Amino acid sequence: MDTKNWLQRRQVAVYAVAVILAIGVAVGRPESDSFLEGLIDPVLAVLLYVTFLEIPFVRLRRAFTNGRFMAAALGMNFLIVPVVVWGLTRFLPPEPVILVGVFMVLLTPCIDYVITFAELAGGNSEQITATTPALMLVQLLLLPMYLWLFMGAEVAEVIEAGPFIEAFLIIIALPLTLAWLTEVWAERSPKGESWQETMGWLPVPMMGATLFVVIASQLPRVQDSLSQITVVVPVYVAFLVIMPVLGRVAAGVFQMDVGESRTLVFTAVTRNSLVVLPLALALPAGYELAPAVVVTQTLVELLGMVVLTRVVPAGLVPERPSRIPLSNSVRGD
Repeated sequence: MDTKNWLQRRQVAVYAVAVILAIGVAVGRPESDSFLEGLIDPVLAVLLYVTFLEIPFVRLRRAFTNGRFMAAALGMNFLIVPVVVWGLTRFLPPEPVILVGVFMVLLTPCIDYVITFAELAGGNSEQITATTPALMLVQLLLLPMYLWLFMGAEVAEVIEAGPFIEAFLIIIALPLTLAWLTEVWAERSPKGESWQETMGWLPVPMMGATLFVVIASQLPRVQDSLSQITVVVPVYVAFLVIMPVLGRVAAGVFQMDVGESRTLVFTAVTRNSLVVLPLALALPAGYELAPAVVVTQTLVELLGMVVLTRVVPAGLVPERPSRIPLSNSVRGD
């Protein structure tokens, strides 16, 4: 039996089991949250390493020159998303402690597990991988500006570059380098080739492990604040519904093929919550609720991603032999 194909066909069941187990651990053993939180970065790094192994590096080099996709990804994340976020936050109570958490997490595009989710949905994973340095740099520069615009200078001044750079080096650069070295090894040695083939069945289990450690470690943080932060859940759900549709329309505008279109959808909707969380924890006194607001987005998004990995290829961006015309994108058929 082909383990890789068997797991891919049952990936939703694997993720559902991971989520159920994570909730069980979070409720039954909440004291384990600190240990599990320490596993998030290593698990993410392994997840992206096995994902990168699926990408031939000759295609990755070509992806760096795709200016159309780069322009679309940057435009969606730093022009369209802020407008959508501003509109959605008009439905929230005008409480700075809630608004700052929502703005911090929704204004920063994901640079890590978006690659895996795009891959699982049949997207162009090498293209989003090539785009992550630009997404990381631009969000680092623009997040303080957006917070200043939406919230004032006091909040904007606490944003530091350190967590963004550290996350990029550990979660993106290191796994990418190791994957490249593995590919070189596989080309020169049967042992390397065997190792690469063995790693091929790991993306789905590692995504399940990521769901488990993130939810099990972060759910206890949210439990004590449920009555205060439930107000943000509809905003996060609305974002998960709106942005895939806008990403689909943008793919039509840029005349993208199916793989690029699915990837654009995922980079438009996934957010950088795991990197933003340390920033929220570093906010000054009076903003203690902000980390719980960020964590809530993580939980909502991860569950939403499990759904979108099926909905995007099945209905939103189905398989087609040619580029997606704008007229079809607008009609939604």
